[in-house]
Order: sequence, then C-alpha cells, then structure tokens
Amino acid sequence: MASGCLRHTDLPHTSRLFSDFVYHFDRVSQFYAHNPLDFHSYERAAAGIDFPPERRAALVDALHAQNGPSPELTRLAESGTVAVVTGQQVGLFSGPCYTIYKALTAAKLAATLNERGIPAVAVFWLATEDHDFAEVNHAYTLSANHQLVRHEVPSPAADHTPVGGLSVPDYPVDQLATALDGLPYADEVMEAVRASYVPGAPLGQAFLALLKRLLSGYSLLYLDPLHPAIRRIAAPLLARAVEQSAELSARLLARNAELEAAGYHAQVHFEAKTSLFFLLQGGQRLTLHRDGEDYILGETRLSPAQLAAQGAALSPNALLRPVVQDYLLPTVAQVGGPAELAYLAQSEVLYDALNRPAPVIVPRSGFTLVDTRTAKLLKRYGLSVKDCLDSLDGLNARIAQRLVPEGLARSLESSREMTTAMFDRLVNEVAAFDKTLGEAAAKSRAKVLYQIGKIEAKTALQALRHNERAATEAAYLFYSLYPEKHLQERLYTILPFLARHGLDLADRLYADVHIDCPDHIVVDV
Repeated sequence: MASGCLRHTDLPHTSRLFSDFVYHFDRVSQFYAHNPLDFHSYERAAAGIDFPPERRAALVDALHAQNGPSPELTRLAESGTVAVVTGQQVGLFSGPCYTIYKALTAAKLAATLNERGIPAVAVFWLATEDHDFAEVNHAYTLSANHQLVRHEVPSPAADHTPVGGLSVPDYPVDQLATALDGLPYADEVMEAVRASYVPGAPLGQAFLALLKRLLSGYSLLYLDPLHPAIRRIAAPLLARAVEQSAELSARLLARNAELEAAGYHAQVHFEAKTSLFFLLQGGQRLTLHRDGEDYILGETRLSPAQLAAQGAALSPNALLRPVVQDYLLPTVAQVGGPAELAYLAQSEVLYDALNRPAPVIVPRSGFTLVDTRTAKLLKRYGLSVKDCLDSLDGLNARIAQRLVPEGLARSLESSREMTTAMFDRLVNEVAAFDKTLGEAAAKSRAKVLYQIGKIEAKTALQALRHNERAATEAAYLFYSLYPEKHLQERLYTILPFLARHGLDLADRLYADVHIDCPDHIVVDV
C-alpha cells in the first residue's frame, strides 16, 4: 500500500498539549517521565521496573484463566519480561477503528523491543469496568451504497452497571449484514461478527471474541480488570491509594494548575471533592463522593480505613486507573490516543506519590484509509485529504471553485485584481488629502471586494448545481474521509473497511505502523 503522512497540526481539533507532545516534547517534558521518540527511554523504563515474583506468578495465573496457554504468557512468566499496554472500552462491533490501530501499535512496539533485546509482550486492557453505556452501545458503518449507518443496542434498565458484564439479548447483527451486503468480503466479516456477538452474550465477552478473531496474528494478551483474581492483585494498591487520597487529590489539583499555567488543558475534570474510586457492589459501579477525609455513598459515610478494607471491591477512576494497570503489569510503555495522553499528564503525579515507576507514553498510530474511488476523486478535483477535513458545505465550495469555466474564472479573478489595485491607489491618494476620507474609502474598498467575493462564491455554487455528479462525489469524499466532521478512525468501526478490502487489512496496516514517526498516516487501500 502507498502511504503518506499528515502532521497532527494539520488535523482538526488537535490540542496544543498533544501537538507539543509529538513534535516539541521538550515543552511538555515536565508532565511526562519519558520521551517516546528516544529509544533509551524504553531501556530506562524497563530497568526501573521492580515487579515482585509473587505478583508476576499471580498475574500469569489470572491471565491464563482469561487467555489460555500461549507463548506470550510463557514469556511474561519469565523474570524481566515487560508489557506494552493499550486498551479500549468494550464497544459494539469492536468500537471505532482506532481500537484496532491501538492494538497494532502495541504489537509493533512489543516486537520492536524484543528485536532490540528487551523481552516484551503486548497486553490489551479491556475497559469492562466503565459504566457509561451510552458511550459504547453504538457503532457506525459506511454501507455498501456509501450511507452512514448507526447501529445501536438499547440501554439497560439498570444504571451504573459495568458495561463489560451487560448481557445484550439481541445485537443488531442483521442490520450490519444489510449495511455491508454487496461488499467483496462481507461474508467473511459477518461470519466473525456472528460468531462473536451472539444473542445474550455480555458486551465485554462479545468485544473480546471479535478482537481475537480480527487480531489473531498479533499474539496479544487480553486483561479483564473485572476478573476476581485481577481484583485481588490490585487490592493492596487501591487500599494504599485510599489511605493517601488526601495527598493524591492535592497533587492532582496542583498538576491541573501547572498544566493550565503552561497553556494546556486538564483532560479530566477534578475537584477537591472528586473521588478517585468507585465501589463495585451488587453488580453496580457506585459513585463515591469525598467529604473531608471521609467518603459518602448514598446515606452511608465511610472512613478511609473502612473503604481501604474493601480494596478488592474498589474500581479506580480514569486518573488512577493507569497506576493500577501498571501495578498489575510490568508496564514499560502505554499506547494511547490524544485524550489518553492528555489525562496521563495529570496521572503522572500519582505514580510518584504511590512510588510507582511511570511507563513511556506512546501515541498510537492513526490512519485515514483512501479507497480507489476516493483517490480518483481527489485527483479529479485537485484536492488533498487535508482539503476534505472540513464541513460538507466547505468541501462543496472547494469543488465548486474547480467547476467554474476557465474563462469565467479568469475574468472574475482579473476583475478582483483590477478593483483591488484601483481602490488601493484611490485610498492612498484620498488618505493623503484627508485621513477621515481615507478611512471611508478603505471601508468602501472592503465592501466592493466583499461583493465581488459573493459573486465568485455564487458562480461556483451555481456551477455545482449544474453538475449533479460533482455534488454526489463531494458527498462521497466527505463520508469517506471526514464523516459528520470526525476523522474517519474516530467514527467508523473497522468492519466496513475489512468488508471492502479483506480481513488481511490489519496485516497491511501493521506494516505502516512506524514507532519513530508520530504523524497521522494516509493509506491508499
């Protein structure tokens, strides 16, 4: 596959924190322990891991129960083996494309570390504990007839239930099959989906089953934090975090202030009363609130000691979760997207407070996939992918400008240039005579040029109206590359792309994962 790159600064909505992280790490180095583009960072991070043999043995036993035997698990059991960790919420139909891109990045980095003498395995953290069902109950596909289709499962009756354990009576598999019908590899994709998202299967189990099928060639280990054995391993750290909660909160508040003072943002909202913990009780993930030193759960007040005694029933919030993850695993690197990298700038202070070594934070690879027709349309209209990262109206306007007859376009441009030159001369001469008159003339110039611009825009749109094919092709480009003003990877699930290009698409993308290049990758498929 041919590929090219887009800098993240050319992508819409890229935060300053993320762009500095990938292009000017020195500006954000106070918020992260390691520079991911310096290989010595991985050597230092690996050397700083002190993972007790008894915890490693307990972890391997727990992962064996979840994954079964594998060479990777055997390698992890060996002293000195480290983990490259990534993860995602357990969403419908594998969630957005970037779920797969995270996994491929982690697998590529683990392979790179092994080649360079650091024994490593890739681990995918299944975020089964999250209870925001609305974030994971839907998926979008681009259908065979190029329509945006939303697939959704109904919300459960119970609130605050961890999404991983929610059983779904009927997944919208038939709707997905209809959307993909006619694509070359739809049958193979639907076979994998039907075998994974069976009626009544818990969401986490279905998500895991599909990932294992789609990523079978990448030797990933999968970790479900709701597993009782995993909860027992994590309990001591969670209990300790409760005991130090006042200090942890103070450090987080100070870090948020540091980020904002440096011109960045705090990704996760945090206040003095915010709890770092939820309580898993009765099948629900219950919200705790801080009140001074104590915690409030409904009508119940719990002291830190009382809460710490329930360590195995505690669930960390987004800021504490990475530290728990890297207590459970000998993590050398964590792979994440822009939002994750942002909140890890906050979490970094918790590692220090809990005496945990912070891993290298690595931006996941990002892809925009360009099919053959999309590539032809870009060439036809003289557009780049970057030109299409706009609203549909904006894209229509760009295409419309290219449809104006050449002679008329030259006349409009010539009129604007001559008018500009004439008014520039007039404004200068009038201003020399009288400053106030000069200001009035400048305003008149702006109004005339604005009217000429309106004529140009209306002419272009009229050209588009005369060309129904162009309007259809503009919509094709928009829904291919920037659907609903989202990057392709952030809206669509990977399934329609697999149905178009084959189940080996992951292998082709894996070849385009470059750990030493942080740019967004444009791939012709």
